Amino acid sequence: MVSRFAQWTLDVRNPTRMAAFWSAALGYEIDADGEHLRPPRDAPPGSLTVWLQPTAEIKQDKNRTHPDLYAPAGDVSGEVDRLLTLGAIRTDIGQTGDEGFTVLADPEGNEFCLIHHPWHRT
Repeated sequence: MVSRFAQWTLDVRNPTRMAAFWSAALGYEIDADGEHLRPPRDAPPGSLTVWLQPTAEIKQDKNRTHPDLYAPAGDVSGEVDRLLTLGAIRTDIGQTGDEGFTVLADPEGNEFCLIHHPWHRT
């Protein structure tokens, strides 16, 4: 038996603002507590929940881990624009432009990648 991912936990200073951003970005529902996000009812089995863990600390360095999101097929630029409209910002972490992903950050500066072409998953 092996361990499995249960949820993605992100330290945030403003849970309300971050819940609005991440729920819109992922199409998730915000629980009554305002800190937990749930996948939509039609999400694939095993879809992760998200916990926006309140913290007083300000993010200072590049994330050691980050989520990778898939762009809708054929609409990478449209998805980047949508995420920017929601409050994401473009982030330079030294990428060259040939990586096959776009690096963004949420409104509190937590980096994430938008993958242009989903790789094969087994």
